[in-house]
Amino acid sequence: MTIHFPSVAQIDEAAALLDAGELVAFPTETVYGLGGDAENPDAIARIYAAKGRPANHPVIVHLAPEADPGYWVRELPADAQKLIDAFWPGPLTLILKRAAHIPAAVSGGQDSVGVRCPSHPVAQQLLSAFHRRRLGTGKQGGVAGPSANRFGHVSPTTAQHVRDEFGSAVHVLNGGAADVGIESTILDLSRGFPALLRPGHVSPQQIADVIGVAPCLPDGSDATAPRASGTLKAHYAPRTPLALLPFSAIVPLLAAQDRSSGKKIALVARASSAGEWAHAANVHFVAASEDPQSYARDLYDLLRALDRANVERILVEKLPESIEWIAVNDRLGRAAAFEADA
Repeated sequence: MTIHFPSVAQIDEAAALLDAGELVAFPTETVYGLGGDAENPDAIARIYAAKGRPANHPVIVHLAPEADPGYWVRELPADAQKLIDAFWPGPLTLILKRAAHIPAAVSGGQDSVGVRCPSHPVAQQLLSAFHRRRLGTGKQGGVAGPSANRFGHVSPTTAQHVRDEFGSAVHVLNGGAADVGIESTILDLSRGFPALLRPGHVSPQQIADVIGVAPCLPDGSDATAPRASGTLKAHYAPRTPLALLPFSAIVPLLAAQDRSSGKKIALVARASSAGEWAHAANVHFVAASEDPQSYARDLYDLLRALDRANVERILVEKLPESIEWIAVNDRLGRAAAFEADA
């Protein structure tokens, strides 16, 4: 399907809505964001209310390519500048100490702030148009933009996903399907050392190659880490119960499926693992990609499709515990935790 990107007039209309304190959903290379003026506490409050998001859970500020990231932070460390030069525009969020003039609401009340510059052309056009509207006002025009979905559920990777969540209540810019498909890598530099808070498309090795030191990986032991978007134990979950298990633990569940219910069990697994279960009458089988980036790109669209498939449960084959799969494992683990905590 051909996607017609927004016209200049439509971009300007959306920037005017942001300037008026309204919300605009916009595409990025990762997922669609629910945007509001990052320097307007009322607009930030509208984001939290629309999502049903806890007020202490921070949102990420999205910046135009020509914007000054130093405006948003107390200082810009040398490592931060190196990473900006290497990965912006792109799917890397940096956590730094928040400048005093930036509303605490954007950070969930913390003294840090997350900033990134997305690479999607529609996002860049919107951010640049909003930035231009603020020239001469002393403000920069950053857009607070968590994922455009109800809090805790599957992030949207298409404009239709956003409409499915919010209907006509939110103005949506259509930029086609997201290329990356999962949220940005979040790297904390606010405490004097690099710490990965949320894995994503930019890998720990890529970060280490730029700054010369490997970031600390998330293992649940970093008690001083700032709160960051998408790092709660239970998150990214479909409405259908999801379990993440080794295939050997999935087989008994498939065998015990009650066919009288009229519903199938969804099985997301590698074809080499599924064997005869791929064709079982009580199984809705989806062949999982063997490639981490392809798996990530398709993950949220798949989970939304399975929510519509009238299946009783989603069983996902556990993935390799290698660094290449860290981001997908993170999202699936949080989605499975949502059911476990329910």
